[in-house]
Amino acid sequence: MSRTAVFFHAHPDDEALLTAGTMAMLAAQGHRVVLVVATAGERGQADLAPGEELGEARMTEVYKSAALLGCARVVRLGYADSGLSSAGGIADDRPANAFIDCDTEEAAQRLAGLLKEESADLLTIYDPAGGYGHPDHVQVHRVGRRAAEIAGTGIVLEATVNRDPLLKALRLAGRFYRFPPEFDPRTFERAYSPDELITHRVNVRRHIRQKRASMAAHATQATGADVRTLGVFLKIPAPLYRLVFGTEWYVRRDLPLGTRLKHPFDPAPPPGTDPGPDQR
Repeated sequence: MSRTAVFFHAHPDDEALLTAGTMAMLAAQGHRVVLVVATAGERGQADLAPGEELGEARMTEVYKSAALLGCARVVRLGYADSGLSSAGGIADDRPANAFIDCDTEEAAQRLAGLLKEESADLLTIYDPAGGYGHPDHVQVHRVGRRAAEIAGTGIVLEATVNRDPLLKALRLAGRFYRFPPEFDPRTFERAYSPDELITHRVNVRRHIRQKRASMAAHATQATGADVRTLGVFLKIPAPLYRLVFGTEWYVRRDLPLGTRLKHPFDPAPPPGTDPGPDQR
């Protein structure tokens, strides 16, 4: 039976990094996949041609990415990219309509309207820390959780990364590829979620080419003079890329600790039962 999954992200390219494989998998299985971006990512870094607007360029890229993944619809909520301060926190010079400054209830009502319109069975957001801490990612968590409450969306998954295999994979990748000095894998030691909180480990290896193509679609964030995370990842050799990015992780807060599920629509274990062995 076809179901509807809404993937809520802060900026174009976030879907490529965290959920692209799951999106492609669900679309291939006949489910309706909807991508929502809070902003156009217009305060990101990019090397642009004269007269080119970054927000417009990144929205063009996200539409391309969504088509590659099989999305049925792309929605932009219309908030402004909050940007980052030089220290990585909330920027002082953010625009008036910055997502981080929006009324959370108002934004949640807007997203809830979309969830109701789509009769969404599932919503993905981020973990409370916003993965690596970007203010807009933290706001996605707040707005998304409240929207799911308003709309009565039954399944809310926090897209995240399991820190342990991520760090191991980065160390392995470092044996084959010399990371630029500006890219410090140790920053990931403080990001995302610990293993014990993760409830879903989704194998997306069958859709790894689509995931990589989704990353490549965001050319403004993968190329240029500055070091870009996407650019680093796209230089990883294909066999190692499949190993590094072949699993996507989620936390579902209403499930007991120790739950190990393989698919976003897997049923929750009955209350009081053993959640079962790790099925990675």
